Amino acid sequence: MDGAATVLVVDDSRTKRYLLVNWLTRAGFTVLEAETGGEALDRVGVEPIELVVLDVRLPDLSGFEVCERIKLAHPALPVIHVSAHAVDTTDRTQGLTRGADAYLAEPIEPEELVATAQSVLRYYQARRRAELLAERLTGLADTTVAVHAAPSFTRLLQAAAAGAAEIFKSPAAVVAETFDGDCIAGVCAGPGAEARVVPWIVDDTGVPTGATVVVQEPADWSLVDWPADDTVTVAAARLREDRAPLYVVVPTATQTARTPVLVQLAQAVASAVEAQRSFDEEHRIAVTLQRSLLPRQIPQITGLDLAVRYEPASAQTEVGGDFYELVMLDGHLLLAIGDVAGHSLHAATVMAELRHALRAYAVEGHQPGEILHRVNELMRTLLPTELATICVLLLEPTTGHIRLASAGHLPPLIVQDGKAEYVHHAAPLLGVRAPRPADLEFVLPAGATMVFYTDGLIERRDATIDEGLTALATCSARVDDDLDRFCERLLVELAPDEIQDDVAVVALRRR
Repeated sequence: MDGAATVLVVDDSRTKRYLLVNWLTRAGFTVLEAETGGEALDRVGVEPIELVVLDVRLPDLSGFEVCERIKLAHPALPVIHVSAHAVDTTDRTQGLTRGADAYLAEPIEPEELVATAQSVLRYYQARRRAELLAERLTGLADTTVAVHAAPSFTRLLQAAAAGAAEIFKSPAAVVAETFDGDCIAGVCAGPGAEARVVPWIVDDTGVPTGATVVVQEPADWSLVDWPADDTVTVAAARLREDRAPLYVVVPTATQTARTPVLVQLAQAVASAVEAQRSFDEEHRIAVTLQRSLLPRQIPQITGLDLAVRYEPASAQTEVGGDFYELVMLDGHLLLAIGDVAGHSLHAATVMAELRHALRAYAVEGHQPGEILHRVNELMRTLLPTELATICVLLLEPTTGHIRLASAGHLPPLIVQDGKAEYVHHAAPLLGVRAPRPADLEFVLPAGATMVFYTDGLIERRDATIDEGLTALATCSARVDDDLDRFCERLLVELAPDEIQDDVAVVALRRR
């Protein structure tokens, strides 16, 4: 029990109040005094009172009523009734029923008063510790869910800092390295404050590197305004020896002797950070692979304008298998665009295999439909569990003659004189054994533009595919003189701020 606990003695008798104050002061308590119930109610909740010793009979209010009002506003503040007159069983029962934690009838021995005060305080201090631990464990659970659900490294550190500030009701900082080696910190000034991310370099001198805790000077972690006259406690955790540790920093005054919640928080955030690092690393590898497998340059063809935009899925999602091809073969432009089902590094590798197979069959001189037939046979033999969509055409630049075949891909769009019309060629996607229709043959008029795209441009969770196609047709009705600017505009107007799927757009205009 804390011997320096503050006790408020409420009694209108100066003599009795003097005795109670004297006994409690000699026992080591800090004692405040009040003569009336109203004065007691004014002081409770304003001053740091931890126990109320309350006479039952007061000149303005009944001690029973004062006790009830104290308990209503401050359920965790203990009250001991004392009385020289209301001493029978009915009075004691009423006092305890209306909220008192103990009832002492005079004459009261000093030892009895002190022992009762110490006993009541021990119970409430243990109760407060248990409630604090339960509240912190609830906050720990909420923060663990938040950091594991964070869509990016930055948002993860923001959630971790905000969670730590809420758990410990204080400023907090969380410092970690990205998989690229950039060291950043999530900081929060206190519970309810907005968390932000700032660059920060850790001076690892004296900093723990395992799941340990150390007390350090606030100046070494000047990320936020720490409370004056206090140090900071730093918890460090990491899941792999080859990774830099993660640090959670809070004021030392918030910690108990064992700091279990702080250590558990550091471990939980370290787990989420490691998962995010691995995810970001895989995404970077996949994007690099995708870009390395796409055409390195657009062919320059007399009579044709070409433009391409390719945007991989944002870092919040796995990368997919979108691809395109533009190459001149025997005086004809081979244009292809496709999408391998799925989102992963594996999808990107399947994309590479299909693109190379398509190029090989095209070099052999096959027409679009035959190319897709051969690619389909290859897939069903070597990649039996995969599915993909592809649209392929061969274009003779001088005449504008086109031969086109599709395998389940979204229809290309032809735009001329402000009118947009889709070119439909219904056919099964690749990976399925089914009859395929004959190639489409038509002439692309001079001045007309064809737009090829993958589903990431038009598909949205809150809209149907038909709504997406209508939006694309509307947006494409006006074709910019600069096709690069036209493709960029399609992405800006149709794609969301954070692309959830790969997007490939190819625009072809016959002059």
